[in-house]
Amino acid sequence: MSEFFLPGIPIFEASAPGRMDVMGGISDYSGSLLLQMPIRETTTVKVQRRSQNDRIHIKTKSSNVIDEFVISLDQLSTTDHLSFVNSISTQPGGDWAAYILGCIFVLARSKQLHFDGMNIFVESSVPVGKGVSSSAALEMATLCALSKMHGLKLSSTDLPLIAQQAENQIVGAPCGLMDQLTSHLGERNKLLPLICQPHDVFPSFSLPKSISFCGIDSGIRHAVSGASYSDVRAAAFMAYTIIATSTGISTDKLKPVKASGLWDQLPFKGYLSNIPQSLFESSYKYLLPDQISGAEFISQYQLSIDQTTSIIPDKIYRLRACAEHPIRENFRVQTFLMLLRQFSKSRDKNEVLKLLGELMYQSHAGYSSVGLGNDRTDELVEMVRSAGPERQVYGARVTGGGSGGTVCILCYGKDGKDTVRSIFNEYRKTNGIKSYFFTGSSDGAMLSNKLDTM
Repeated sequence: MSEFFLPGIPIFEASAPGRMDVMGGISDYSGSLLLQMPIRETTTVKVQRRSQNDRIHIKTKSSNVIDEFVISLDQLSTTDHLSFVNSISTQPGGDWAAYILGCIFVLARSKQLHFDGMNIFVESSVPVGKGVSSSAALEMATLCALSKMHGLKLSSTDLPLIAQQAENQIVGAPCGLMDQLTSHLGERNKLLPLICQPHDVFPSFSLPKSISFCGIDSGIRHAVSGASYSDVRAAAFMAYTIIATSTGISTDKLKPVKASGLWDQLPFKGYLSNIPQSLFESSYKYLLPDQISGAEFISQYQLSIDQTTSIIPDKIYRLRACAEHPIRENFRVQTFLMLLRQFSKSRDKNEVLKLLGELMYQSHAGYSSVGLGNDRTDELVEMVRSAGPERQVYGARVTGGGSGGTVCILCYGKDGKDTVRSIFNEYRKTNGIKSYFFTGSSDGAMLSNKLDTM
């Protein structure tokens, strides 16, 4: 690395962790309460201005594999984000470099910054494709290093919002905001409650004594840019359109709202999770078709208010299930947090742990109901269920965008952690695969990098 950087020129360094999605997951874009925790694994980014102001040179090191990417400043200077996407996507390595360059592109335009040539070195222990937000860790570490370099003083949510915009517009992944918020604002061994309407952050909550959450990688690569995740998100917003129009809102009134992104005056403020579960069951559930083609929906309703996804005419969307999941999940997460807050005062802690575990199992089943389940994550969840409270493990669920990735497990005491470790070893041996065991936590980027905020 010493050969990569130039002597005598300051180097700005920042780190950010991945995250464990304890509860909430894909319900973030529907406005549900979420419970997230930063993991121990982190990404570190080092940035240095180049003496020759001609290009950005990126070098990454992960699992002893080194990749490089170079882009000219002329390519970065375009004002059109689609032209910028095309310029990097045609180069080898553009897929991973887009996360870094997207942050530079959006930060420059949102804060009116001028970027000189740079050397950027990335080193990460956050596994890629495991559903623990390696992308958010990379984005937040990049933005924090750039913020240090330019001496920026921003609000606590500015950088996560820029990171999300970079991932949506430049990478092309329709992610919500929970990953970036957790990587930036999370605290070690604490749950971070979030409501992405659009970015309400609540004080982190210390886990009760002896309760912990571990993760086991299923070995099935997770990709948030995958079509199924986009389809589920699109279906949720299509369902919202039908519910909104049933209250008297015309699609003509939805058009300017989609363009502005200002949803406050819409029914339920534009978020499915603001609909009480009982009201959804009694008034809206059966207004929604079980399935509908994109073409049929466009013909009847024209659009959804989501700026991130597109409705594809020849696709079939599962509207009822995709609306029901976030509404139920919001209730589950609220109950989960309330039980955790009261846990230390509970007389029968074993029964409370069973209730917490059942909420996780229900959340996992919700992923399957919308088409984001996977045989391997189901296998891990059933291994936890079979071990059960007798071995101090109480619940499990697939995390993040589903369709593989990591399973989060609720365990109690040392015996619970030992049980999860034995499940991990048995799962690897049975399936003959490499896997990853997640345990431990770390502070988010804002704390670990001691950033100044407004």
